[in-house]
Amino acid sequence: MSEIASDRRRFHRINFDAATTINQGDKRWSAVLHDISLKGLLVIRPADWDGDPARPFDVRVDLGADAKVEMEVELTRAQGDQLGFVCRHIDLDSISHLRRLVELNLGSEELLERELTALGEE
Repeated sequence: MSEIASDRRRFHRINFDAATTINQGDKRWSAVLHDISLKGLLVIRPADWDGDPARPFDVRVDLGADAKVEMEVELTRAQGDQLGFVCRHIDLDSISHLRRLVELNLGSEELLERELTALGEE
């Protein structure tokens, strides 16, 4: 089983619409967020996409009310019109916002705790 297929089973993806920006060096793309999880995110490939998959990216997802999720990510999948990124680093404020978003959408603290445990095992 591929790593991405395994992640889908361990981490619930939350369909969420939020302004998303991808940066790499001096390049910047606005993207449509398809879904987000504790492990990473999936976006619709921007029309002007020319990112270097061998280098890391910085992503910012604006949640509104001055809340945002910022993370350093790695491109793990570029298929059709979708780009899949895995999180390599996230700050404390961002993980707190992301945790709350996931918790609200899962509707179960038990499921959230399972995902956090799985995340810690990696």
